[in-house]
Amino acid sequence: MGNLAIIPARGGSKRIPKKNIKSFLGTPIIAYSIISAIQSSLFDEVMVSTDDDEIAKIALQYGAKVPFLRSKTNANDYAVLADVIEEVVLQYKANNKTFNNVCCILPTAPFITPTKITDGYNTLLKNSFDSVFPVLEFSFPIQRSLKIENHKVEMVWHEFMNSRSQDLKPRYHDAGQFYWIKISSFMKEKKLFTSNSGALIISELHAQDIDTETDWKLAEIKYKLMLNAQKNNI
Repeated sequence: MGNLAIIPARGGSKRIPKKNIKSFLGTPIIAYSIISAIQSSLFDEVMVSTDDDEIAKIALQYGAKVPFLRSKTNANDYAVLADVIEEVVLQYKANNKTFNNVCCILPTAPFITPTKITDGYNTLLKNSFDSVFPVLEFSFPIQRSLKIENHKVEMVWHEFMNSRSQDLKPRYHDAGQFYWIKISSFMKEKKLFTSNSGALIISELHAQDIDTETDWKLAEIKYKLMLNAQKNNI
């Protein structure tokens, strides 16, 4: 078979209670990921990996499948995405379903669109990458970052003390939205990011880490700005 979308959404979020199904501008936040995956028309199946009955119910309401619940081992605070993906792939294989590629789409990433998912997929195929994921440029040059030791401030990299910001090469970080993965490579290395990974560069307006209530409010503001920009073709 072709492509599988995995949306990992365990219950028990501590910093933001019920984070994966919390209302984001009137809609459960996980719904944005499900809808974008379905609308991309790239997937043979869009599934949610969860240990939570309430999350499973909402996932089904928005068109995703929940063919099995996540194991207790991968529902604790120490499980990583690679463990969850491996568990899902192996469970499908046990049910005689195999896929060429997986897109692991995070449940709290409302800025994801069908177009971005498609762009990531095309980048994966065109360049024969093991994986592809969205990144964005650091808003301030990390080469001029500071550290505080013994109550004193100093440069992390002293060689950039007198460098102008505009002369420094841009550096990027993971947007935390989705990961396209070639399953054959993943099952060998069990990693989302390998020496043969590619990136999809996105705008800072189209991403926001959501770890606190303040992050949540900022994400809603940025989402509205993104919609207005799209409406006005900015």
